[in-house]
Amino acid sequence: MRDRAARYSHRMINISAPSSNLTHGASTRASALADRLEQGVRSLIAFATGLTDAEWQIALPRDGRTVGVIVHHVASVFPIEIELAQQLAKGQAIVGVTADAINEMNARHAIEHAAVTKDEAIDLLRQNGAAAAAAIRALGDEQLAKAAPVSLYADAPLTCQFLLEDHAVRHSYHHLARVRRAVAGGTGVVA
Repeated sequence: MRDRAARYSHRMINISAPSSNLTHGASTRASALADRLEQGVRSLIAFATGLTDAEWQIALPRDGRTVGVIVHHVASVFPIEIELAQQLAKGQAIVGVTADAINEMNARHAIEHAAVTKDEAIDLLRQNGAAAAAAIRALGDEQLAKAAPVSLYADAPLTCQFLLEDHAVRHSYHHLARVRRAVAGGTGVVA
């Protein structure tokens, strides 16, 4: 998990071209998942674009990360989330991914990207979101249905589709709701 986080925390990567053993033909389900991911990304971009510099610096309650860091975080973890989903699509177990490892990765990301600009975060979100959607569209129904143990969920055998929905697809929506509350409610603290 740490190696993956280090590779993806600050740069865009090409996740749009899956390996040939993953592509069995796009499916309607995969396309719908990609569409939902893209809608979440567009919504987060639209919200972030309208933020003032002061709002960009609001720290989220109980989290401490700023709105800007959160937006960049969503963008920076798409490659990890897609790589893990592709691993499940091949029927391979996900090991070593724990809540503690994710929390450590997020804390390190917050420190390394504390000064992220709105333009940098939105550009990365746009590019990694598009690449994630393309990677999802490349999956077939059989791959979406593949299940294998996932360490983050106590080694429960989960499908590729579940992992995509619970992570890559949901991520923009989840954090958009959190940053909206912080900005609208004034419940955050300006960092």
